[in-house]
Amino acid sequence: MAFYCHGDAMNTTEKIPKALTEKFSTIAALTDAFCAQHLDAQYRQLIVHVLGALARKRPSPLLRGKENVWAAAAVHAVGRVNFLDDPAQTPHCKPKLIYAFFGIAESTGQNKSKEVRDLLGMGPFSPKWTLPSRLADNPMVWMLQVNGITIDIRHAPMELQRLAFDKGLIPFIPAERIEIAS
Repeated sequence: MAFYCHGDAMNTTEKIPKALTEKFSTIAALTDAFCAQHLDAQYRQLIVHVLGALARKRPSPLLRGKENVWAAAAVHAVGRVNFLDDPAQTPHCKPKLIYAFFGIAESTGQNKSKEVRDLLGMGPFSPKWTLPSRLADNPMVWMLQVNGITIDIRHAPMELQRLAFDKGLIPFIPAERIEIAS
């Protein structure tokens, strides 16, 4: 049995197993507090999505360990994918700030963050874990195989872009996005 958990700051809905609703809610409240002080709504939504994915794993890793450690790990994992520690990015913060906020050692945070990234297949430029505002600039979003050849779909004919969008392979049609922005 599962229920849908709605976040406070945004309309984020995650399907969470009933046995994990309290743990999920506690961890999400911690990450929400961090996001309210240091990040933004996009980060918050993606972090809650990470927590939901962890809660749905069988068995869920959230069942073992402290809530503040999982909160720090989720924030750091999403931050790592989106280059949160790069001062050229807005928002940005260093991992030490994350770990200090949640009251954990850097080594603990690094190890748990790696566990999260490994469990969810998160890496630099992972399209699934990229902030929505950064998808257009993520080269991995646009690399698709067509007839066995990897291409950048942004340079493909409009018909191929539409087909990729209709199949859910890309988040929007690049040619149409450019026309709208012009």
